[in-house]
Amino acid sequence: MTDTPIKAGLSSPAFSLALPRLGGFARDVALRLLPPVITIALILGVWEVVCRQAGSSLPPPSTVLDTSWELITDPFYDRGGLDKGLFWHLIASLSRVAYGYTLSAVVGIGVGVLIGQSTLATRGLDPVFQVLRTVPPLAWLPLSLAAFRASDPSAIFVIFITSVWPVLINTSVGIRAIPQDYRNVARVLRLNGIEYFIKIMVPAALPYIFTGLRIGVGLSWLAIVAAEMLIGGVGIGFFIWDAWNSSLISDIIVALIYVGLVGFCLDRLIALAGRLIARGATL
Repeated sequence: MTDTPIKAGLSSPAFSLALPRLGGFARDVALRLLPPVITIALILGVWEVVCRQAGSSLPPPSTVLDTSWELITDPFYDRGGLDKGLFWHLIASLSRVAYGYTLSAVVGIGVGVLIGQSTLATRGLDPVFQVLRTVPPLAWLPLSLAAFRASDPSAIFVIFITSVWPVLINTSVGIRAIPQDYRNVARVLRLNGIEYFIKIMVPAALPYIFTGLRIGVGLSWLAIVAAEMLIGGVGIGFFIWDAWNSSLISDIIVALIYVGLVGFCLDRLIALAGRLIARGATL
């Protein structure tokens, strides 16, 4: 059986052009993956060496894997009550974040547009907002517990009051930064208020709005973990606090890794939404 067709296929122009492209793709993947992989390996190596020394109060990575292996490999278990896997704690926390963050996005964008458009509203509301946004998130928790008398609404309020400020401030800055030429075009075309909002204001301010939304989602995730340590119930914050009370340091480390990964995914999700929406709303 002859191998001439195979050789002909390998020497064809299409195959010759595909080889450099494949090599370039592999090189790009390697350049993206190798630096973080090497960094993580170095961190784990240093952590292992340091925490294996006598007198160390933190477990090395090998001990974390050995002690919390069941927690890592089975995040979906549910034995009733608060004895649940990390998946269920994360879902409970994410549901609270979804409510509070959505509310903060709606209110922040709406009030930010008002402040950005109205000088009078800026003078009246901006000093109040500048004072309120400096209050630490957990300082709101006792007040919210007194007002709502329930843990879930209190946690949602803390998320809202924490994440609304970057959305509001960035939106107002984006509205004020709309070029005067755009406003002049709107007057020439005689756009009404709704048309101006949809065709001019939103596309021009989108980069600022999504910058605020990205900051806000990170603050939301920080706030819920801290709030759940105090309000109890199912949630990743309560899981960490309960593990501390039970002296399960390895479980705390595993939970913190999950918290970081989820926070990273939330940030990337908002960034992706911003790119997609901005691409469809270009002026």
